[in-house]
Amino acid sequence: MVIDKNIATECITPFGNYLKEDEIEEILQHSNIVKYEKREVIFRQNTRTSHIMFVKSGLIKIFKEGRNNKYIILKIAVPNDFLGLISIYGSDTHQYSASAIETSEICFIDIDVFNKILKTNGEFTHNIINIISNDGLFIFNRLMSQSHKQLPGRIADVILYFSEVLFKSNEFEFPLTRRELAELAGTTKESFIRTLAEFKHDKIINLDGAKVTINSMSIIKTLSQLG
Repeated sequence: MVIDKNIATECITPFGNYLKEDEIEEILQHSNIVKYEKREVIFRQNTRTSHIMFVKSGLIKIFKEGRNNKYIILKIAVPNDFLGLISIYGSDTHQYSASAIETSEICFIDIDVFNKILKTNGEFTHNIINIISNDGLFIFNRLMSQSHKQLPGRIADVILYFSEVLFKSNEFEFPLTRRELAELAGTTKESFIRTLAEFKHDKIINLDGAKVTINSMSIIKTLSQLG
């Protein structure tokens, strides 16, 4: 973990265009960028919330820790995503953990400064409320998918998530291990690998190590819809 004191304008939030000049200056005076290496933990579940955080660069794994060292990956945060807002404004402690999937930069903003701006800047606050609501709905839908869909539907959801949400391409590389992909799908590593191999055998996808090419997006979407 490396702290960058020379932040210039890099800690302006994704909605910086809604901030006034004095608000921008105050954020810059009370912010730091912290660089995290691959797999380094950014915050732990059940630790106290202390700062507003958003992703400047890299990919971040958001995951819930359960009993017996079992995990559920809730989402992957990308640049300009905030981290932990649901916890920060809903509890005194983080309700999940976050770690870097690759070398990443996180901007930390003093929470008192951020809250002061929320109280006086309605447009900025409206956008933050939208983020919190969308994060909650996304996690709700992910958990519903894991609870109600059969395995092929859940694996299709994972493929669609990387293709349409994260990489916006029919060709991409999984940035997670097979075990982590299974945690994202809510299944075992063995079941995930077996189902992925079946998709490859049926020529729905091509699979070369971590590289995925979707041959039939229509079948993937049908599997997702049918569950």
